[in-house]
Amino acid sequence: MIKSKINSILYFLLKVFIIYMAIFFNSYADDSFKKNKLIAIGMNNAPVKIKIFSSLTCPHCASLHINIISKIKKKYVSSNKVQLIFIDFPLDQAAFNASKILHCIDKNKQINFLDIIYKNQSVWTAGTKIEEINDNLKDIVKSLGISSFDIDACLNNETIADKILNDRINGHKKYSINSTPTIIINEKKFEGSVTFESIQKKIEKMI
Repeated sequence: MIKSKINSILYFLLKVFIIYMAIFFNSYADDSFKKNKLIAIGMNNAPVKIKIFSSLTCPHCASLHINIISKIKKKYVSSNKVQLIFIDFPLDQAAFNASKILHCIDKNKQINFLDIIYKNQSVWTAGTKIEEINDNLKDIVKSLGISSFDIDACLNNETIADKILNDRINGHKKYSINSTPTIIINEKKFEGSVTFESIQKKIEKMI
């Protein structure tokens, strides 16, 4: 079981490295942060823009989403003061696959998908093989009306896979991200203890 997980992680990191080298040698334009390619909630002209780089299998990311992001949405997004931008930074193959599904589905379902994925993280990540985890994902998102056929198509979509990996690589290059979750508030990396109160203090200074 341990050997299988290690091999899966090594394969994923190798793929990231290959994409990184392609970007480096071909001088791709850094356009993956354009709003029309990102998953966001809130007005585009909100005075505060918060980018959340996360891995969908990361327990700290789940805690952030459930306990803090939900409060920011209620207090600041609904009042058009904050726009939340969710950017994938997958740390393993399971997170990578979940991110593919996230980017495949209808935009109106994406935030609900994140809510479900994070609330049920311990359920769908339970498995010794990636095939088991993929099956768990299919069960978890049934409530959103996403069929197994659609999920399989997402998992094999190379365009979406490349977009996610490019975002991950560009996030590392632009913001020196190497762990999740990482929060960027108006293009500055948030440092210190991540609590609703500490983020609220930053927001209040900017609105």
